[in-house]
Amino acid sequence: MKKRLILLCFGLLVSIAGYSPQHKTLTIAIEPPIEPYKALWDAVSMVESSMDSMAYNVREQATGIVQIRPIRLRDYNTKTGNRLKLSDMYSVKISKEIFFYFATKYHYTDYETIAKKWNGSGHKTIIYWQKIKKQLEKDGKIV
Repeated sequence: MKKRLILLCFGLLVSIAGYSPQHKTLTIAIEPPIEPYKALWDAVSMVESSMDSMAYNVREQATGIVQIRPIRLRDYNTKTGNRLKLSDMYSVKISKEIFFYFATKYHYTDYETIAKKWNGSGHKTIIYWQKIKKQLEKDGKIV
């Protein structure tokens, strides 16, 4: 009986010594944000400034990567209560915030309408849309 007990204890000790805890880790996958107008942003950025965040058009006082004009900035500031300055438009993050604000504000669902509204009004928006469309196609984006 003593031998059995000793063998049982020995067996338990060997099995415990052979056991090592596993390192269990929890992995949380973070999905990238949904940006329904990202392809349009990229195309507008390329057409407006060749992706140059420091671009400036003296004649129109258009500033930054998507060439935000003073009238657009005033409209944005009025609608949002912000007090951004034209010099803030050199920030890609701020320019993108403004672009996405206008792209989503009026719930436009197609790139053509958004691009034309971004550019202004009149017959020149048709030419502008053709440039944006060409860039989207060049980037392999479906139009």
